[in-house]
Amino acid sequence: MPQRPLTHVDETGAARMVDVSAKDISVRRAVAAGEVRTTPEVIELLRAGALPKGDALAVARIAGIMGAKRTPDLVPLCHPIALHAVTVDLTLAAASVQIEVSAKTADRTGVEMEALTAVAAAGLALIDMIKAVDPAATIEGVRVLRKEGGKTGPWTRPS
Repeated sequence: MPQRPLTHVDETGAARMVDVSAKDISVRRAVAAGEVRTTPEVIELLRAGALPKGDALAVARIAGIMGAKRTPDLVPLCHPIALHAVTVDLTLAAASVQIEVSAKTADRTGVEMEALTAVAAAGLALIDMIKAVDPAATIEGVRVLRKEGGKTGPWTRPS
């Protein structure tokens, strides 16, 4: 496979933000996912709304949305874009909380980083809310599931 030049470094090797001004504006969407692994006891507390710190799922949803909005402040060289929609879905499993985020924009660059940051922020908020009950909880499997829009068109993570 031929090597392509790195887009985030200039000819001297210095980091730079890629110039996207010549790209067409298009509707772009990305879906990312991850999970917080915990204990069945914590999942029961989440189901009952009985965690000592309060409604962890509501806090995680808001943290995910806020994380998506603050992505260019957290990820170097990431373009600030206008987010048109962010949804954070949390699903309780036997010993984990599944996190799925959809982010959408109409801009010159994609929203994958915003979706990934939202997953991570939601996961971190969950850990903060449950750490008194489960200090061993972990965030795992943060990844892009699919994206659409832009020059490259749709992409779906292979099975």
